[in-house]
Order: sequence, then C-alpha cells, then structure tokens
Amino acid sequence: MPDMQPLSAGFGVEVAGVDLARGLSPSTFAELERAFYDHQVLALRAQELTPPQFVAWARRFGPPQPHVIDQFHHPEDPNILILSNVKRDGQPTGLQDAGTYFHTDYSYLQVPARATTLYSRVAPKVGGDTLFANQQAAYDDLPDAMKRRIEPLVAIHHYGNRNDQDEGSRTVASVLTDEQKAKMPVITHRIARPHPVTGRKSLYAVSGSSFGIVGMPDDEARALLDELAAHATQQKYLLRFRYGVGDVVIWDNASLLHSATLIDPSDARTLWRITVLEPSRDAAAPQLLAPTYANGGM
Repeated sequence: MPDMQPLSAGFGVEVAGVDLARGLSPSTFAELERAFYDHQVLALRAQELTPPQFVAWARRFGPPQPHVIDQFHHPEDPNILILSNVKRDGQPTGLQDAGTYFHTDYSYLQVPARATTLYSRVAPKVGGDTLFANQQAAYDDLPDAMKRRIEPLVAIHHYGNRNDQDEGSRTVASVLTDEQKAKMPVITHRIARPHPVTGRKSLYAVSGSSFGIVGMPDDEARALLDELAAHATQQKYLLRFRYGVGDVVIWDNASLLHSATLIDPSDARTLWRITVLEPSRDAAAPQLLAPTYANGGM
C-alpha cells in the first residue's frame, strides 16, 4: 500500500513505495487516483522510466494530447514534450522557459486538460521549481457577493499570456509559428467552474490564457480577471515543488494554477511532460467521486 505524506499544510502529497516502471495494479492506481482528486498534486520521487513507461503512467489518467509546439516532441513518442535549456551543437533540445507565469494547461482548448505530469531527467543545481496555486481554496474564500457576480460569467481563452505579449521576453507564452497559431481557436470556459469529477467549484484559469469575458467590455473584463488572479495567487494558496532527478509529479489542472520558475540558462535542466485531456467538455454533469480523506487530511 502506498505511503502518502503531505507536501504542504494545504494540498499535495508525496507518495512512497510505488515503482511506476513496474506498472500499477488496479487497486494501487485507484488509491493514487483518489489521492490525486483529493489533494490535487501527487509526487513520486526517484523513478526510472522509459518513454513508453512514462506514457503508460499518464494514460491511466486520460488521453494524452501532444502539445502544439511539435518541434520538441520526444522522438520516441509525440505525446511527450521535452522541456530543456540544454543545447546540442548550438541547437536547443527542448522548450526553454516554458510557462513561467501562472496558468492552466490547455485552457485554450475546447476539451481542457485533466492532468499534467512531469518527469525530471536533469535537475538544476538551483531553482527550477514549479509553483502551484490552489483554486478550490481561492474560490471558497471569495466573498459571497463576488461568488454571485462571477457565477454566470464565461471567460474567453486563447493561447498566450495576457500579461506578457512581448515575444522576445522570457515570460511570454512559448512562441508559436504562424502555422501553429492557426490551430488555436478562441474558446470559452466558466470562471467559477465545477470540477468535472468531484463537482467542487474552482476559479478556472483566471490567470494566463483568459483574455476577456463574454458580454463584458474589455477593460472591465481585464480588471475583474486581474482582481481574481491577484486573489488566487496569494502566498497562502501556494505550494512550491522542487525536483530531484527521477521525480515524477502530476497535478489536477481543473483545480490549480501553476507556474514554472526561471533559472540560470547555463544550469542544465530537462524534464519530460505529458498532458492528458478531460474525456468530456460537459462539466455541468460531473461524475462525482466521493473523497476518501476528510478535509484533505491523511
């Protein structure tokens, strides 16, 4: 039986006693899946995985969706996106400085991401952490008047970082080619979005790819989204995860914002990333999963 210890007082667990390379029995995966929805972030340290084994792990949570930035797909499997600042013969081997702002993966797609999993291959000497912001707790703490205000609102999403449109900066969204941009339509999602599995409401992608609100003037929409993002990324909602070599982390995109952190470009870092989709666009009729752990306790 896996041993689970909290990563923080608020959310996240570290799982010991599981070797992903050996595969997971149905009962073990059921425990991990339950913990995933209860605690939002799972970490499994010091794994040794081949590309097929990493993809097999991700597939247990949903169908993988290759990233639009296809030049850094893993040569053995396009479902794996290589994140790396390492260069070979002067050429990048992966996507550098990816997602260094709070966002939710694939919120710019009609069927958004259920989970993202990262596998640390080369860990930097300093930094390279991932920050997570608990959007369930952030929603719960909103004043009732704000909850009523945002309940009917639908945000407009497209690929990018609304707070940085300078393609030359390190915190802009990873730059797309014209062909890749053409594949990215405008999408809408509820701001107060019920979780598609648990039914619990979260603030959804109020930072990152949300650029407007349906039926609201742009300046008013931007002000409201900025207000919600400032609330949702307060220190009390954050978890900082630091990677060692072989560490695997997976997180619940429906209930979190996350951000990579900038590091010294000469301090080598490489991770493999897979993002899996929710099976359905319909979040209004979730298949409820009763929590095992009361109030997030172990």
